[in-house]
Amino acid sequence: MTAASPPFRSWIAVLLTALALTAAARAEEPVIAAPEGLAIGGYDAVAYFSEGAAMPGRPEHALRWRGAVWLFSGAETLMAFEMNPRAYAPRFGGYCAVALSEGKLATGDPRVFTIEGGRLYLAHTAALMDLWRTDRAARIEAAQAYWPAILGR
Repeated sequence: MTAASPPFRSWIAVLLTALALTAAARAEEPVIAAPEGLAIGGYDAVAYFSEGAAMPGRPEHALRWRGAVWLFSGAETLMAFEMNPRAYAPRFGGYCAVALSEGKLATGDPRVFTIEGGRLYLAHTAALMDLWRTDRAARIEAAQAYWPAILGR
């Protein structure tokens, strides 16, 4: 062995630790429902909060986050999302929260939504959203129990 061996081993240990932390962080990243590559079907995630409505985004106001393209109705909402995407991204990656609460997987319809506790939740249909409203807390807890394992992660 040479005098250079111990620092080399330290460098390898640091690299392996960094790789392990990166892999762990990826496993915890939210999985985004993105049919055709568009998160929330191309709707503006920030507008749910700022306008109280589902507003279509525009291609000229787009960014990539967590493997999906997110569209926004304007530069202001894009900037707000970019500053804090987790605050605006739908809970459960935009999958139907009601289906998840029953151990099933379905994409959420971006026009069928509610905001609970400062988080955006989507449902697959308006009828499911009505069901969601009857027992929100229990449904959130049940959906959390299935998430993200239901995706095979």
